[in-house]
Amino acid sequence: MKASTRLRELMAGGGPVVAPGGYDGISARIIERTDFPAVYASGGAIARSAGIPDLGLISMAEITDRLATMVDAVGIPIIADADTGYGNALNAQHMVRAFERAGVAGFHLEDQQFPKRCGHYDDKSIVPVREMAQKIRAVKDAATDPDLVVIARTDGLAVEGFEATIDRSHAYMEAGADVIFVEAPTSVEQIERIAELLPYPKLINMFAGGKTPLIPTDRLGELGYSIVIIPSDLQRAAIWAMEQTLAAIRRDGSSAAFQNSMVSFGDREEIIGTKDWLARDKAYAV
Repeated sequence: MKASTRLRELMAGGGPVVAPGGYDGISARIIERTDFPAVYASGGAIARSAGIPDLGLISMAEITDRLATMVDAVGIPIIADADTGYGNALNAQHMVRAFERAGVAGFHLEDQQFPKRCGHYDDKSIVPVREMAQKIRAVKDAATDPDLVVIARTDGLAVEGFEATIDRSHAYMEAGADVIFVEAPTSVEQIERIAELLPYPKLINMFAGGKTPLIPTDRLGELGYSIVIIPSDLQRAAIWAMEQTLAAIRRDGSSAAFQNSMVSFGDREEIIGTKDWLARDKAYAV
């Protein structure tokens, strides 16, 4: 089954599809191994893994290469972050063909002006409604996979306010988007009103420390949210663990004091599938 078809089946299954944020092959594989149904390939996390902030600095080619690596590592659907489509409507069409070749199940496209910012940064700016609607139409026209899930993200709440954002969301769905994603609501009341006023498949962004209050997944499902992404928590946890391990090495000369907080050598190799790779190597030996 195509990844896009599987994602659509998951969305139709009742509860929301919870997709933690990965940023490389091993993080995607760990998400799959812990029984989550999908991976969110966070553009911000991918940028930070390269040592730079989420300010639209990573090129489409770099993102696509990383997406292909992640798709190859897992068997569950991957939802990608397409930022602003990397330019105008034609650039967005070029993007969708590249993302399809990489094998993602779907992606979200946002209405910020380039260069974009993380959705929970301040001082964002957005394009006119018609420009974004035309970009959505261009993306849908370029897609060769009819099941590819196109998610329209609007950052309008922080720029134009609530009512205008609801109007934008309707326009984006009318332009052909499959899912609407209103970024960075700042209260439970806003989250509930978005659910009430937008009777479409919806995605919501949930991560610790952002502008949006955390709501239990079951409640989000009751409100009608189809997909819940958690973009940055895994990477932040990994950063903390690396800092703690390095502190032990600097203090003690080794990580011995931190061994109980690390997977074993054997567990790491099992996650990566080294045994299977070596068995295949042996099968083809001459």
